[in-house]
Amino acid sequence: MKISISIISLFVFGTIWAQKNNVAVDNYWSQGKAEVNVYEVSQNRYQENHSGQLVSVFVTEDFLTDKQVKNERYINENSTWILKNIQLKKFTTGVYDYSLFNSVFTPINRNKFPKSLKVSASSQEWCGTMYTQFNLILDTDYKVEHRSYFESEGDRVTRIKKSYLEDEVFTVLRMNPLLLPVGTVQLIPPANYIQLKHLQIKSYKAITSLIPYDKKEISGSNLMQYKIVYPELNRSIRIVFENKAPYKIMGWFEKFPSSFDGKSRTTSIILKTQKMLPYWRQNSLKDKYLREELGLH
Repeated sequence: MKISISIISLFVFGTIWAQKNNVAVDNYWSQGKAEVNVYEVSQNRYQENHSGQLVSVFVTEDFLTDKQVKNERYINENSTWILKNIQLKKFTTGVYDYSLFNSVFTPINRNKFPKSLKVSASSQEWCGTMYTQFNLILDTDYKVEHRSYFESEGDRVTRIKKSYLEDEVFTVLRMNPLLLPVGTVQLIPPANYIQLKHLQIKSYKAITSLIPYDKKEISGSNLMQYKIVYPELNRSIRIVFENKAPYKIMGWFEKFPSSFDGKSRTTSIILKTQKMLPYWRQNSLKDKYLREELGLH
């Protein structure tokens, strides 16, 4: 039986480095800048695919574990170093706009804090707004706050058993893809997907795999992909990334049934530009040239 060099390398890599956290040891993440990524989007919505753009920001910061907010004053000892991922996706459907936002706060100390502490997400469009927030409590459950303008959903506060969040896949992948769960697991779908598809907020059975990338949608060498399949939801996602630190995410493909006709279509998100920026200091008119360099519109 023939086994590809890529798979052999993956197993060797996994044996030696399974617990190595790249974010904890690589000064790439400690240079006082954020990694800003701009992706081109083709979004499955309403029986068609619509063009758009997604901005993904990765940055490390200190985070209060009790209040679950950024540590700004450094008078509270309940603090840990996290990798934060912000994603902002914008696309149009005919005459009107969608804006989807999520933020994920994942501790870098995976031994002490094996789960993300917080995820917040919102969806805005011309009809109204939805907001969902997960907060880890007592290390056993997620407290979930859900706000929606839909009558059938309204305002809810619930608790669900702690499970793996698909939203945290991106932050954990950047630490080390071998820290991601592989096999049959319980996963909570992304908060934005729950909002758009009006799903029950719970974990679902998922089949996950980490394999070499062998397709042609994205160019590059030594690429891997992390794949998640939800049989009950008829949904899958493939995240393509470079198989070397800092595990640059080249794009992802999300396949699920469209609204109204139920036909499966694929949302594609392909990386176009990437920069390391101290963006919080680049907020004047003279900094607008950076938007052009990033291709933001």
